[in-house]
Amino acid sequence: MTLDFREAGLGPDAIEYMAAWELQREVHQQVVDGALPDTVLLLEHPPVFTAGKRTKPADRPADPGGAPVIDVDRGGQITFHGPGQLVGYPIVRLPDHVKVVDYVRRVEEALIAVCADFGVTTARVPGRSGVWLKADERGPERKIAAIGIRVSKGVTMHGFSLNCDVDMGWYDRFVPCGISDAGVTSLTRELGRDVPVTEVLESVRRHLADYLSWRAYDATPDYEPRPDPAKVPAASRTEPDAPVGVAVLTYPAR
Repeated sequence: MTLDFREAGLGPDAIEYMAAWELQREVHQQVVDGALPDTVLLLEHPPVFTAGKRTKPADRPADPGGAPVIDVDRGGQITFHGPGQLVGYPIVRLPDHVKVVDYVRRVEEALIAVCADFGVTTARVPGRSGVWLKADERGPERKIAAIGIRVSKGVTMHGFSLNCDVDMGWYDRFVPCGISDAGVTSLTRELGRDVPVTEVLESVRRHLADYLSWRAYDATPDYEPRPDPAKVPAASRTEPDAPVGVAVLTYPAR
C-alpha cells in the first residue's frame, strides 16, 4: 500500500480544528470513493480541546484559557491539540483481515519507533491507549502520544497526536483522557532540548508507511497494565474486539 502524506498546515500555517475536520471529511469521502489513495494529513492546530464520545462533564476544563472546546465524532475522552504537537490523521482503507484494534496497535507501534529514533524509550500500557514512558526518577508514568479514531465505511478518520515541543502548561487545565494517576510529557521535555514538529516528520512518515503496509511485525513489549478510569461495560462498546482503553468509534458501512 502506498500512503500519500500531505502537510496540511504547520507552524504559522497551523490549521483551525474545524477547518481540518472538514478537510478530513472531504478526503475520507474521496478515499471511500476510490478517487484518492490512502492519505495521511500531517498538521498542527492552534490551541483547542476536543471531547470524544466518552467525555464526562467533569472532564471538561473549567478554564480553557481561551481555547475552544469542541465535541467530536471519535472515540475516547478529552484531549488537547496545540502548537508544537504533531497531529496525524491517517485516512486509510482497512483491509478485510485487519481489525480496528490491530490498526490502532500499528499506529502506536509506529509512534514507539519514532520516539526510539530520538532515543526515547516508550511502550504501550494495556488498558490505556497511546504511547507511554515508564515511571522513573524523572517522573511518573507519562503519555507522549495520544490516539483516538473513527472508522466509517471501512476507512479511518481522526488519528494521533505526538507531543514534540508543545507548551505543557495547557495540560494543567484538565485531566488528559480522564487519567489522573499519570502524567503527560513531550520529546522536548524528555531530551532537554527543543524538538520542533518539523524534526520528526521524516521519521513519522517512514514508520507509518512501514506499519500501515500491513506487514507482520514484532510488537514492543508492554508495560504493566493499568485500569481505564472511564471503563465502559463491554455490552456498550461500539467495537466488539476493542479492549477497554482503546479510543475507537466505529460505524457500519452504509
